[in-house]
Amino acid sequence: MPPRIAIPVPHSGDPEYAERSLPQYERAVEIARGTPVRIPLDQSPAAVMNLIERCDAVLLPGSKADVDPAKYNAPRNEKTASADARRDTVDELLLQDAYNMRKPILGICYGLQILNVQRSGTLIQHIESPINHEAGRKVPVAHTVEVDAGSRLAGIVKSTPAGLEIPVNSSHHQAADVVGDGLRVVARCPQDGIIEALEGTSPDHFVLAVQWHPERSVENDEPSRAIFQALVDAAQARHGKLKGEFESV
Repeated sequence: MPPRIAIPVPHSGDPEYAERSLPQYERAVEIARGTPVRIPLDQSPAAVMNLIERCDAVLLPGSKADVDPAKYNAPRNEKTASADARRDTVDELLLQDAYNMRKPILGICYGLQILNVQRSGTLIQHIESPINHEAGRKVPVAHTVEVDAGSRLAGIVKSTPAGLEIPVNSSHHQAADVVGDGLRVVARCPQDGIIEALEGTSPDHFVLAVQWHPERSVENDEPSRAIFQALVDAAQARHGKLKGEFESV
């Protein structure tokens, strides 16, 4: 049975955006032979937990919202977008369950940011850089990212002919600043030092977050496909381990 990957609806206040972006994440999971499970933002916490508990991993997608800076004790920047309280609530439930149950986690763009804040990290509320990190979905390559050679991410994208510097798209105006508990920086934009990827420090728990959007390029980019494959493989391995432990009791 394919592992079930929980994906929250990206935004509670913009159905058009949610319905345009969510199928890309679902398709990426399906290409990796996982089963995407939509987690709605308009149900009670109990109903959401009922769905979450039956999933094997978590994928936190992008969003038009910004994380409420009050969550990391910072004054609001005038360029900070409104928060999405419903998405925040669901993300908190997903992350709490994933950390408690050691479920694999993949965060993308906003997903990286909410993961970092939930782990007591902070954010740069608006990037000031000559590099256009807000290039958007119509620009397939906005800049490159330099990946730490000793990281889990490096092992995932190692097949790229460009080595450990890979081209990426970019659609964000915020970034991780102070890194949260149990996370470490594993990729930066070499031109300006902006954090582009984080991963967990625990070797037995798959936690990875990237600031770019690999779901947009899974059809024609091997490193993008490999990121989703790594999530699904980690979920499958965890599922198999739990099944073996149950059968041995």
